[in-house]
This record gives sequence, structure tokens and C-alpha cells, in this order.
Amino acid sequence: MDKKAFIPLSFRFDKKDFLPKIKYPFREKSHVDFYILGLIVLLSLIGSMMIFSASYANALARYGDSFYYIKRQIIWLFVGIAVMALFSRPSSAFYLRCTPHAFILTLIFLMLVLVVGESGGGAQRWIAIGSLTFQPSELAKTTLVLMLARHFTLHRDTVLDIHARKNFLVGTLVPLAYIGLVCGLVALEKHLSCIIILGALGVFLMFAAGSRLRYLGAFGACGVAGVTALALLTDYTKRRILIWQNPEAYPLDGGWQTLQGMMAIGSGGFFGLGLGNSRLKFSYVAEPQNDFIFTITCEELGFLGAILILSLFVLFCLRGYTIAMRHPDPFCALTVFGITTKIALQVLLNVAVVTNSIPNTGISLPFFSYGGSSLVMLFAEMGILLSFSRDAHIRP
Repeated sequence: MDKKAFIPLSFRFDKKDFLPKIKYPFREKSHVDFYILGLIVLLSLIGSMMIFSASYANALARYGDSFYYIKRQIIWLFVGIAVMALFSRPSSAFYLRCTPHAFILTLIFLMLVLVVGESGGGAQRWIAIGSLTFQPSELAKTTLVLMLARHFTLHRDTVLDIHARKNFLVGTLVPLAYIGLVCGLVALEKHLSCIIILGALGVFLMFAAGSRLRYLGAFGACGVAGVTALALLTDYTKRRILIWQNPEAYPLDGGWQTLQGMMAIGSGGFFGLGLGNSRLKFSYVAEPQNDFIFTITCEELGFLGAILILSLFVLFCLRGYTIAMRHPDPFCALTVFGITTKIALQVLLNVAVVTNSIPNTGISLPFFSYGGSSLVMLFAEMGILLSFSRDAHIRP
């Protein structure tokens, strides 16, 4: 068998010569992949349950209504499901054609937020449209994946030909320009966690598409150095690093959330205190329905429940990567790879933050953290993933 058949994401095959090389039967599905759809539904249901359990005390104290957060989350959940259904219908050709327009619109929003955006927590990241607010940086994660997937699809022959004169330009410089442009605008918003995710997504996509490793290594080293310099030279991030190193030294001034979150995780034990029985959600863990919802999940469901939830995310990622590796269309394969990697990165970084493995960078937990616009954006990504899963060649 030709060696290139073992590297599905380098796109050294096309549909007609890919299928005969498979050792077990495949079928081309006209419906979405029900395995990953089931995981999306299951994660959404568990996430909604935990949002209510984690938020009702805070909602009662702040708004006098225990159901304040969950009612809004359910509304956004139904909106997100409708968006997912809508985004699951178009073909890959539609997304390929619309990607440049979506990317340009994202850049406009990223520039607009610097001028008319709303500030909060020392950063300016939100745009308000009436009573609704959203972060353009969340949109940037999706459109960057689509733009890179489109670029590598249109130029895959040049990228994979190491002797081509345009290899460095097309395979490295142009993708880096897309990544650098988006990361530069997000850096002006003081959104370090998003820069890390965008940079990592770009590197992983370049690797999957066949960019040369020596160029990726050099870019990765420069990226790490740049993020480190940004973190050490900015007062906002320097303080977070100091708190991360010794949260006990700042028990009431920056270290409170970390200390209470770790206490919640530890008090859950192996089996947890039981659903709804968290003690530290009562004005100890601030905003327990948001970025630190995993700490309340650990307290109520214990180590066992946390492992089960993380296992669902692992299954989701494995299925996503299976769809990507077995898809005959390089644009679809790279897009699914990017969306799946984005979910994996956010879960990994969120768990690392709440366990104080890395400084607190404000990363939401997909399907679990409270938020309307971010949930709708997540379900839009799931719709794209489901749309592309229709033509994947995987086991029946």
C-alpha cells in the first residue's frame, strides 16, 4: 500500500483512490453522524443540569429568583439547537465560498470592539447590540479554522511539494499572516487565553495540512516567547502569574476564586456530596455557573463524576478526529479537525485553570459554562461539524 494512505490529513489522496485502500467496508452517509450528535446532546443536558445546580444560590442572592440563570440558558440552548440545525444543512461548497466573507467580517468586529466595545475586568472584549453582548474573539476561533482549511485546500499540492518554490510562502508565511493578524487584534483586547488558543489552533492545523515541521518549530518557539513576553510585561497578566504561584498570599485579593475552587474540588472526594449539595457555591466560589463550574461539578459529583464527564469529552474528540481522518474532502477534514481541537484545547485549559495548573485566564468549559452568545457560537460549530460528517466514510 502506498505510504501516503497512512497520512489522511496531509491530503495526498483524492476520493477515487482513497476508498479502495480501506480494509473494512465503509458507507457514505446521507445523514449526520449520530454518535457525535448523541454526545453533543448528552453533554448539553449534563451541562444544563450543572448550570442550574451551580447557579441557583447565586441567582437567588443576586436576583431573587433561583431559576434566573437556567431559564436564560434554556432559551439560549433552544436557539443554539435551531442554529445547529440550520448550520448542519449547507454543503461544504457553500462554506468554502462564504469563508473569506466571514473572515473579513470577523476582522471588522475585532477592530470595532476596540473602538465601541464594552469594558470589563480590565479588558475590552465585548460588543453590545441592544441588550445582547458577544465577544468577536469567539467568532475568530471558528473563522480562523475555516480560513486556514480553505487556504490549505486550495493550495494543498504546493504545500505538500517540498521542492516547490512557493512551498514556504504558501505553506508557512500566508497561514502565519492569517494567524498573526487575528492574534494581533485579540492582543489589543488583552485576551491572553484566546491568543493561546488561536495560536495553538493555527499550529495544529498547519501541521495537519502538511506544513514543514522545521518552520512550525520556529514559529512555535517565537509564539511561546511572544506570549511569555506579553504576560510578563503587562501588569494585568503579571499579577495573575503572581497569584498563580502563591494564591495563599492573596486570599482576599485575587487568590480567593482559585482557593475556593480548589477547596470545592477537594471536598467532593471520590463520589461527591450529591447533586445540588455543594456548599461552596453559596457565595464562596464567585460566579460558579461560569468558568469555575467544573469545581462545583467535582464537589457535587466527585472524582468519579468528573472523570465520566471528561471521558465524554474524550469520546467527542475521538469521534471528531475519526470523522476528520476519514473524510474525502480536505476542506471538511481540516475544518472538523480544527473544531474538534478547539473543544479539546478549551476543556484542557479550563481544567488546568480551575486546578491551578496554569494561571487563571478566563476560559469557559464547552457545553457547561453559562453564556448565551458563546453557546450559540458553539452550536454553530457543532452544526458545521455535523454537516461535514454527512459525507465521512466511517464504520456503519
